[in-house]
Amino acid sequence: MFINALKKQNPKLIEVAKSLWQQGVILPDTYVIDVDQVLNNGRHLLQTAKQYGIQLYLMTKQFGRNPWLTKKLIELGYPGVVAVDFKEAYSLSQHDIPLCHIGHLVQTPTHLIKTMLKRNPEIITVFSIEKAQAISDTAEKLGCVQPIMLKVFTQRDISFTCQEAGIPFDEIDTAVDALKQMPGVKLCGLTHFPCLAWNEQYQTTLPTVNLQTLIRARNKLAQLGISLSQINAPSATSSSTIPLLAKYGATHLEPGHALTGTIPANAIGREPEHIAMVYVSEISHHYDGNSYCYGGGYYKRSHMKHALVFPAKNPEHNSSYKTVRILRLGEPCIDYHLPLAGPHPIGSPVIMCFRAQVFVTRSDVALISGIQSGEPKLEGIYDSQGNWKNNGYAQ
Repeated sequence: MFINALKKQNPKLIEVAKSLWQQGVILPDTYVIDVDQVLNNGRHLLQTAKQYGIQLYLMTKQFGRNPWLTKKLIELGYPGVVAVDFKEAYSLSQHDIPLCHIGHLVQTPTHLIKTMLKRNPEIITVFSIEKAQAISDTAEKLGCVQPIMLKVFTQRDISFTCQEAGIPFDEIDTAVDALKQMPGVKLCGLTHFPCLAWNEQYQTTLPTVNLQTLIRARNKLAQLGISLSQINAPSATSSSTIPLLAKYGATHLEPGHALTGTIPANAIGREPEHIAMVYVSEISHHYDGNSYCYGGGYYKRSHMKHALVFPAKNPEHNSSYKTVRILRLGEPCIDYHLPLAGPHPIGSPVIMCFRAQVFVTRSDVALISGIQSGEPKLEGIYDSQGNWKNNGYAQ
């Protein structure tokens, strides 16, 4: 999906990723992250958000919940993270990373509420009155009041499969009445998802009907006399979309793919956030006239289209690579291998660049600093859940 943007915006990352494979430092099924470029992207996002009075929560799932890289980003000025599921929240909390927003895509389970409240999250999203009650009961026992926000929806809204959730718009009044009886929580915000979406036809990112629902819900609460401190409008947050969301009244956004430059709008390399992550594999074998490279990092919505294949015996020069079509993966499948069009020498390095969600893979993540200055340094290899593994496989 991002091969052209990669070649345009970060050719040094191609060279370093290939070199790490050639040295045996990394194995196939490894995401290589340009740390300095991620930090540059992070700075640009913060600067833009400041201009428009927007607060940004850092999202980590796309690059594998990595605590080392997360702390580097927090040093830039991010107040903390949004954890989209409870395992991410727990994992990051073990590294003393501030939890700003939890519970959005996945609710906090009953037996983890107490543990999470002790971490003082800035806000928790709830999908139901029952979950709000459970949080309130626990907060009362701990002697605190937990800020929460409601995820709302209408039947016409967009929702991804297995992410359907929220309080119906028509039941907001009832929900508000119920929350007034819960001394352990305070209603402070509203959220929805996705509030923006890439439009292939117009080649731009546009507001969704969900954003309209979110604003309608805000107006309805205002009519009820409820003032909110947070209108959280996630999805496709980037320097280009922050001004648009600010016009709609969003107060909080959650950049994820923009940190690695892998938002759909950057497919041709025109966004200020540059590509900072590639996927490295290797040709394993041939079958029926095509080549198969090692998998493990595939994501169903990755929109993979092309890969760079280098010659197995002479991978020294970038100019020698071939741009190869990635064949369609049948569904359902386990991505033991990824198919490439045509025969290519077994053992050849392969580099891809696509929309990734590292946390749902079994991949390694290699963090490399100094790429842009010409002095690359391996900061460590981690698994897809952010656990440190080693300082390179070559011994």
